[in-house]
Amino acid sequence: MAEPTMYHAGMRQLQDARDTRRLADRLAQVTLRRRFSEEDRAFIARAAMLFVATADAQGGPDCSYKGGLPGFVRVLDESTLAIPDYDGNGMYRSWGNLLVNPRVGLLFPDFERQQRLRVNGVASIRADDELLAQCPGAVFIVRVSAELIFPNCPRYLHKMQLFEHSVHAPRPDYEPPVPAWKGFAEFRDALPARDRPDAV
Repeated sequence: MAEPTMYHAGMRQLQDARDTRRLADRLAQVTLRRRFSEEDRAFIARAAMLFVATADAQGGPDCSYKGGLPGFVRVLDESTLAIPDYDGNGMYRSWGNLLVNPRVGLLFPDFERQQRLRVNGVASIRADDELLAQCPGAVFIVRVSAELIFPNCPRYLHKMQLFEHSVHAPRPDYEPPVPAWKGFAEFRDALPARDRPDAV
């Protein structure tokens, strides 16, 4: 796979239109890295959420929110992180895209500190990953090999406080409640057997 570049022709076209090419190059020179720093590791360890951008084989985009308790995303080494897949709506739009196009963009926001970190890379999915035993509630593990790591300008990031973590977030020795929508009549007959009320 070719070495990723920070800017392609379309980005350069807009940079030139707004006279920001020099600034964009300086930002890449100063902030871009291909290995996780200690600060990156600490930032990700605190994260209780991230946004995941993927595209299908034709380039059709998808963006989704992933959440858990702080530490649910793990930096495994200088350029690899792991994201547990938790039970969701079963559509698998984001993770399914990775099976046909492994490129992924991650955005970790910290609304309380008004900071954010971006990680672009290549992802793989494993249902037999050794980390599953350490991630209660995980169905499989998504590993991301980071290619571009860089902070984002926090200028328009709203300052917000976390009120409480989701009661659905997996954790050790905890059985999360069944989401209400799985009890709606229009979905009941389409649920997998494991989610039906009469399942043993």
